[in-house]
Amino acid sequence: MATVKVGMADLNICKAPDMITTLGLGSCIGIAVYDPVLKIGGLAHIMLPDSTQMRNNSNIAKFADTGIEELVKRVVMAGANKRRLVAKIAGGAKMFQVSGLSTVGNVGERNAQASRAKLKQLGIPLLAEDTGLNYGRTVELYPETGEFRIKAVGKTIRSI
Repeated sequence: MATVKVGMADLNICKAPDMITTLGLGSCIGIAVYDPVLKIGGLAHIMLPDSTQMRNNSNIAKFADTGIEELVKRVVMAGANKRRLVAKIAGGAKMFQVSGLSTVGNVGERNAQASRAKLKQLGIPLLAEDTGLNYGRTVELYPETGEFRIKAVGKTIRSI
């Protein structure tokens, strides 16, 4: 079994028996998309909700809107059936306390909302999520079983 690593503002795909992982999701979101029949999956590590708000948006994996689209495209190109795809997400933590009504402090929640909205727009069911709160996460997707394992310092490992 090989481990495929996904960096920050990055995405990739893998097929069972391999697994795919990304480290250090704070306010970022890890979006796992997979075909449970063919056991092909992908993972995106998005940092921001909306590419249209940025001038320098050449990195499509950095944003929920463009990153999820590209992830789905790559998983389908690898042989997955778009109609069978399902998704799980994790991350979107509120890592910093910001005074006042600043939206900067809640980019995690905006990332989670944007990810849910994009999946809905693409018709991909969101089976489970582990978002919010105030701690970082590392995630692992196992396309063989669909298990999405979430690790956080000082917490029990969760599978969703």
